[in-house]
Amino acid sequence: MKENVWPLCEDSAMSYKINIQSAKVLVIDDEPEITDIVETFLSESGYTVAVENDATEALSKARKFKPDVILLDIMMPEVDGYGICQEMKKDPSLAHVPVIFLTGKDRNDDMGRSFKAGGDMFIKKPFSCERLLEIVNIVVLSTGKH
Repeated sequence: MKENVWPLCEDSAMSYKINIQSAKVLVIDDEPEITDIVETFLSESGYTVAVENDATEALSKARKFKPDVILLDIMMPEVDGYGICQEMKKDPSLAHVPVIFLTGKDRNDDMGRSFKAGGDMFIKKPFSCERLLEIVNIVVLSTGKH
């Protein structure tokens, strides 16, 4: 089991496993340290995970990977998460995919802007990996596909 080496995940017991087969999560964040931890944790919990660290490639990756849920950072170079989310919601092949914003920002206007852009949830960093897993489980199960 990979030890938590970055404060993204405050408690990393990784003991909570799920039994959701074939659910796919796309993690879009420009910080590889974050995507590595989230990818490892969600993969060990039963999800198929893809990562994109380049915001300009996010739409292409989402179209190819066809995720059940997207974890999306807001603050990225070149294109922010709001713009990526808005473009995804315009794409018929991605419009139905729930988007969970992951961000270091916590102002109320940022949360409101996330929902206006088409996001479904807003999680502030740092967060517990177990809490993230609970939210991903709920979102995936709410889609009725798994």
